[in-house]
Amino acid sequence: MHQTLDDHAGLSRQIRTTPYVNGLWVDVGESGTIDVDDPATGEIVATVPAMSRAQVRDAIEAAHRALPAWRSRSGKDRCTVLRAWAELVAANAEHLARLIALEEGKPLAEARGEVAYAGSFIEWFAEEAKRVSGEVLMTPQASGRIVVLKEPVGVCTAITPWNFPAAMITRKAAPALAAGCTMVVKPAEQTPLTAFALAELAAEAGVPPGVLNVVTGHPEEIGPELTTHELVRKISFTGSTQVGRLLLAQAAGTVKRASMELGGNAPILVFDDADIDTALSGVMAAKFRNSGESCIGGNRVYVQAGIYDAFAAALAERAASLIVGPGLETDSHIGPLIDQAAIAKVEAHIADATAGGASVLSGGTVDPRGGRFFTPTVLGNVLPGMLVTREETFGPVLPLIRFESEAEVVAWANDSEYGLAAYVFTRDAERTWRVAGALEAGMVGINTGLISNEIAPFGGIKQSGLGREGSVHGIDEYLELKYVAWENARGVPLPE
Repeated sequence: MHQTLDDHAGLSRQIRTTPYVNGLWVDVGESGTIDVDDPATGEIVATVPAMSRAQVRDAIEAAHRALPAWRSRSGKDRCTVLRAWAELVAANAEHLARLIALEEGKPLAEARGEVAYAGSFIEWFAEEAKRVSGEVLMTPQASGRIVVLKEPVGVCTAITPWNFPAAMITRKAAPALAAGCTMVVKPAEQTPLTAFALAELAAEAGVPPGVLNVVTGHPEEIGPELTTHELVRKISFTGSTQVGRLLLAQAAGTVKRASMELGGNAPILVFDDADIDTALSGVMAAKFRNSGESCIGGNRVYVQAGIYDAFAAALAERAASLIVGPGLETDSHIGPLIDQAAIAKVEAHIADATAGGASVLSGGTVDPRGGRFFTPTVLGNVLPGMLVTREETFGPVLPLIRFESEAEVVAWANDSEYGLAAYVFTRDAERTWRVAGALEAGMVGINTGLISNEIAPFGGIKQSGLGREGSVHGIDEYLELKYVAWENARGVPLPE
C-alpha cells in the first residue's frame, strides 16, 4: 500500500505507509490502524497498520532466519551494503527532511540536520564493520593460547522515539547490522513514515530480506513480544525512564542484553567568567533545538550571581526573537509540540514556577497560532525544587536559577535521578576540568550546547540509561565475547 503525500509536503518520492517484514510490505494490521497527523495542523496525513503480537512474532522469526547468512558475510561485505544505504540517505536527504518536518513537526532546517546526523551513523558503522577484532593471549602455561572472539549478539529489537525519527533508528540499526546482527525496529506511533522510508532505502541498498524489519502497532500489545521473545537476544530503547524500567523488567525474564537511552534533566552551568556571547548561543542551542523536545536539551540553567541579571535580560531577548511556525515553513525556528499532552506539561511547569515566585521574562503562553504551538519561554528567579527543575519539561521552557558558588551549583546539578548530559560555560581551565569531573553525567559539553555526533559515545549514567551509542564503542553493544582455550597452540611438546 502506498499513500501519496507529495502535494501536501512537497515530497519527491511516494511515501510508504506500511510495515516492512522479511522484504515485504505488510498491508494489513491484525489489530486495526494508527493515524499519523501533522502536529502543525492536526490533519491526518497517513493511516498505518497496527500489527498484532502474532505479526510481530513473524517479524522476529524472519530476522532469526536471516541471521545465519548475514552474520557469515565478511565485515567488508556488510560495509559495502551499509555504505550504499548511507549514500541513498544522502541522495534522498530533502525528501526525508520534509517527511520528518511533516510528521514530527520540527523546523525544516533542523530536519535536514537530523538526516545528515542519521546518515553519519550508517557511514561510521559501515567502516567499523571491517574493524571488529579479537585478541590472542598467552595462557599461564607455556603450551597454550587464549583466543578471544567477537561475535554478533543475534536477533535484536529496537524501540525508538518520535523526536528524532531518523537518527534514533540509524544509531541502533547501523551498528547492529555492521556487527552481523539482524533487527526488528518499532518506531514511535507518531512518526512511522520516516522509519518506512529508511527501510525502503536500506532494501534498495542491498540489505537482504529479514535483516532489517520495521513493525508498527500499539505499544501495550506488541511491546512485550519485542522484549520477551526467546529468539531476541538484545533490546535497544530510547525513551522515558519510566518506560525503560518497564522494558528492562520484561527483558529480565529471558536475561536479554539491553541498551537504554532514557530521560534527562540536563543542567547548564554558566559561571561569571564565561564568554557571554558564547554562553548565550550555547544555551539557546541546547534548549530550543527541536522546540525543547530533546533528551539532552538544557532543562535547568544555573547562572552565577555576578552576571545573572544581564544574562537573563539578553537570553529573554533572544528567545523572543525566535519565529514560531510549522516545520515546513522555511523561516520557522520553533515548531509545534508533538501533542496536547506536551502542551499541558509545559503549562503545568510554568504555573508551578510562577506560583512559587518565578517570573516570566518572555513567552509563557500558547502562541497566537493556537493548536500545539507554544511561545519560547524564559523564566527568571526559579528556585531549586520547582517542578521545572525536577522533571524533564520536553518543551520550549528555559528556567534560570541564580547561584553563588561552584560547590553550591555542582550540588544542585547532581541532585537528580538523571545523569545524561550537562553543560558548562567558563573560561577557567582549572574549573573546566574540576567541574566536568564532578558532574554526574555521561556527557559534558564545555562552552558548547551541541554535543551530538557519530564519533562520540552517547549515553548516560544513573537512571538515564545503560550502554553507549555511536563511536568505536557503539558496535560493542551488538557483539558478544567468546573465549577459546587452545592447548598446545604453540607446538610446544607436552610433558611425558
